[in-house]
Amino acid sequence: MAIPSRVHEFMMEHGLRYDVLSHPHSHSSMDTAHLARIPASSLAKSVVLEDDHGYLMAVLPSTQHVQLGILSRVMHRELRLASESELSELFGDCEAGAVPPLGAAYGMRMIVDESIADQDEIYFESGDHEKIIQMSRSDFMTMMDMENAQRVHFTGGNWRH
Repeated sequence: MAIPSRVHEFMMEHGLRYDVLSHPHSHSSMDTAHLARIPASSLAKSVVLEDDHGYLMAVLPSTQHVQLGILSRVMHRELRLASESELSELFGDCEAGAVPPLGAAYGMRMIVDESIADQDEIYFESGDHEKIIQMSRSDFMTMMDMENAQRVHFTGGNWRH
């Protein structure tokens, strides 16, 4: 599968600099990092959450887990994971589980964990399980700013806002 046109168009419209890297078919973010031979902490994953107010895309390093309690408190929302069927509807042009961190392209708000900015290079799913996108930290954070992504530490322990 090629990079979804929605992903490609979003990146081109916003003048974002990136490279596309191919890797053998993967089944999880940790598998992707291993097969692509990149540090797992540099691979950003997207987790789609929801509540009665709509969807929220959380972006964090693949080595971390969303702490729903922390994030719900920070956002003043009762968040839960979106279902697989909702994800396939929302991201119909992407393979299941290969959600790119482009909330605006898919009509949803975003929040990004501050720890992702600790990496010099950031990689993320392109929309399929055989290609990832590589960006510099600066370009990735510019993309998050374009997305109006709120920056919060929500992957565990103490949170700061």
